[in-house]
Amino acid sequence: MTKPSLDDLAVFLAVDREGNFTRAAAKLGVSPSAVSQTIRGLEEQLGVRLLTRSTRSVTRTEAGDKLIARLAPMYDEIDTLIEEVGSLREKPAGTVRITADEIAIKQVLWPKLKDVLHDYPDITVELITDYGLTDIVAERFDAGVRLGELIASDMIAVPIGPEMRMAIVASSSYVARTTEPKHPRALTRHNCINLRLPTHGGLFAWEFSENGREFRIRVEGQMVFNSVERILEAVLDGYGLAQLPLCQVQPYLESGALVEVLARWSEPFSGYHLYYPSRRQQTAAFRVIVEALRHRGKDG
Repeated sequence: MTKPSLDDLAVFLAVDREGNFTRAAAKLGVSPSAVSQTIRGLEEQLGVRLLTRSTRSVTRTEAGDKLIARLAPMYDEIDTLIEEVGSLREKPAGTVRITADEIAIKQVLWPKLKDVLHDYPDITVELITDYGLTDIVAERFDAGVRLGELIASDMIAVPIGPEMRMAIVASSSYVARTTEPKHPRALTRHNCINLRLPTHGGLFAWEFSENGREFRIRVEGQMVFNSVERILEAVLDGYGLAQLPLCQVQPYLESGALVEVLARWSEPFSGYHLYYPSRRQQTAAFRVIVEALRHRGKDG
């Protein structure tokens, strides 16, 4: 049997990770027909079918499962080794992939990274917006950003921002034409703007605290978005109440464009943390990013 080339195995790995011949081809910079031909050749060399194709998806066969179980960790180890060798250069270089929600990116990550990237032109940072609890190992991210209370115990967590607080806000025009809610349960009688979590599809339940006990309220309204930026726009346009991070709406509260209600039921909670696997080998580029993001108290 002819021994498959490493290039052919890399194509198989790309198809498996992308779940699609076209996306794998785009990632590899070749045509879909070239990818298809490579996979057929690889299967002929091995004498087994590795993938089952349909018009909409590509799935592994039993042989494909067995091959990917050994192949993927090997290629990941090679990537890590190349990064570690590259980190021995005089200047930190390489790509750091981070998943975070849009508020974390706008309010914390970008303000801290924009100056650092000027100082380290050989570092590339890829920021992917996601509200879900992403498996950063499976999705091949270097790190993720979550609120401190949501991070698994087997991860290293680095605080990158201060405590946070959610705020129930509305435009002054909305408050003027309705009765201001005096308790979170009164929100069920209001037009509330909902957030649909992009990853899981469910509506975000509004969280409150009373006498040290947390509780959630399911609210309803005319508008549902999967972006907090769009929710903010709808609130400013007077379409109802919304629960948004205080750091996002603070300028509008100060200008009088928005009004906060139910503040006594909205207590601070642990802020954003950068997290990554404890076994991760840190490259020089990754260490630069971690130190740039690390929260250092009131002014950091």
